[in-house]
Amino acid sequence: MATKTTIKKWGNSFGVIIPIKEIIEKKLSENDIVEIEIFKEANFSDLFGTIKTKTSGQEFKNEAKKGWK
Repeated sequence: MATKTTIKKWGNSFGVIIPIKEIIEKKLSENDIVEIEIFKEANFSDLFGTIKTKTSGQEFKNEAKKGWK
């Protein structure tokens, strides 16, 4: 089972909500013990424009235009 969910603040703790589809599919009920794996989803917008190349953006555009001629 792989599903995406959002962490929510509950009092002084954090929790996640399991979608009903997964609950029905796995026949889960209150007080069942489950095992979860946690992976933080990468935010690639922080990387935008950070990769340095020897070719400028304009040079890439010019090269791409050559293919259309």
